Amino acid sequence: MKKWISIVLLSLYLFSTTELYQLLKIPVLIEHFIEHKEQNPEITLRAFIKMHYDHPVKDADYQTDQKLPFVVHSSPLVLIFTVPDCRIEVIKTIIKEGHKEMYSYNYLFYDKGALNSIWQPPKHC
Repeated sequence: MKKWISIVLLSLYLFSTTELYQLLKIPVLIEHFIEHKEQNPEITLRAFIKMHYDHPVKDADYQTDQKLPFVVHSSPLVLIFTVPDCRIEVIKTIIKEGHKEMYSYNYLFYDKGALNSIWQPPKHC
């Protein structure tokens, strides 16, 4: 069961973040080739591919041509995760006074004046 879930999740990820979803359009390619084959029985697969991918033209079936795989590219889902490159180090020292321990932190990131100016009770004029 875990194997199938992994395959489904990987497939969903690949189809949403890469051009792999274009492979789902292969039935359209086959149907369109059959249409061209009915119109011109002498056309080969190579000539069909060259006609639609090498030198595409706007003809009567242009809308169908645009549905072929790898003709129109869209921007797939892009996930970007960034991790800031900063470290905050708090140096902790223990001062023992009898049986009571006091923790002293480095005051590099602590501005007592700024905090005291912000947290003031309302003043009556």
